[in-house]
Amino acid sequence: MHSATLAIDETLRARRAAGERVLHLGFGEAGLPVPAGVAAALAGAAERNGYGAVVGSAEAREAAAGWFGRRGTPTGPDQVLFAPGSKALLFALLLCIPGDVVLPRPAWVSYAAQSALAGKRVIGVPVPEEAGGVPDPALLEGELARARAAGAEPGVLVVTVPDNPTGTVARADHLREVCAIASRHGLAVIADEIYAELVHGDGRSGEAGSAPRASDHLPERTVVTTGLSKSMALGGWRIGFARVPDGAWGRRLRAELTGVASEVWSSLAAPQQAAAAHVLQDPPEVTAHIARSGALHAAVAGAVHAEFTAAGARCRAPEAGFYLYPDFEPVRPALERQGIATGRQLADALLSRYGVGVLPGASFGDAPEGLRARVATSLLYGDSAEQRWTSLHAEDPTSLPWVSDALSHLRTALGDLTATT
Repeated sequence: MHSATLAIDETLRARRAAGERVLHLGFGEAGLPVPAGVAAALAGAAERNGYGAVVGSAEAREAAAGWFGRRGTPTGPDQVLFAPGSKALLFALLLCIPGDVVLPRPAWVSYAAQSALAGKRVIGVPVPEEAGGVPDPALLEGELARARAAGAEPGVLVVTVPDNPTGTVARADHLREVCAIASRHGLAVIADEIYAELVHGDGRSGEAGSAPRASDHLPERTVVTTGLSKSMALGGWRIGFARVPDGAWGRRLRAELTGVASEVWSSLAAPQQAAAAHVLQDPPEVTAHIARSGALHAAVAGAVHAEFTAAGARCRAPEAGFYLYPDFEPVRPALERQGIATGRQLADALLSRYGVGVLPGASFGDAPEGLRARVATSLLYGDSAEQRWTSLHAEDPTSLPWVSDALSHLRTALGDLTATT
């Protein structure tokens, strides 16, 4: 099936192009312009039109190794592999690491789809109440036992820290417990850390923070994937990279990943590798840009969160990135009187009646009957580069006309949808 996130993005953009008023809350594109120095790095490498090493250039891998090291994870260049987006690396890892796939529920749409493409079963485990991104450690071992009794062979656990779809950061003790269980059961861990640069405290303060790392707890069996699509809003440039662990297992895995890569994508485009090498050296322009981005994401996600909770939905406060995961169960009676009893019906009503695009929780492996949706706030920053730069540097971005209008649109839609009479 067409990826749910990409499909809703195409649908909403087509509606907007046709002149409809649309509030695009369905797609996790970071929605920000490119800093001048980063654009110059890409342009300066435009003539690098030859094939390069499958794993990435020495320059890019050395920059990535230093980038990991400055964030507390010592890494050698030979532990790094670049690809056209972290999505390709995630699929290659699922192909290379044996066993069925254990996922938190809900989880990003592509994990389950890629597992199916790789011929693997998915074992979903609900997330803790506090935050998403990891299975609830109190439930994980029981679900592993049930899966094995049903014929599954769990082999790999995927964690997303910080999380998409909930916009939260897994608690350190939960991640530690989950990694201990993975170790006891012989599971490898894939840690998707693509939002790790965008931790922003409680979702309103804008203060940067850090996320716990699975590689701190299971260093010999944890692979980290990340990229520049979220922190630098370079989704269209398709720059992803992975860090395999040191040691014999990591070396074997890197060799297998390189084999898959050599047959599927050959290498990341050379100009993108040059841009990555520039960004991953953490020049001041880049670090300042990411800090401002995190503050903007926090402010707007916090304002959108307030609109959902004011309408009666339960919703974890945003802690990183630009996502929310509201649950409309508290207002189910008002929705059922309108024939809305599932997450899909909720998303359909928001789109058809109010032009508000969200994705139902079922797209992320949640129960279809749950009145939950994934909301992305990162396309509210403006329709032009000028508006987005203004949003990025505004002291109060929620007061800007285009952001304020979007919040008003949402407020009206939610108020009408959840009205008790």
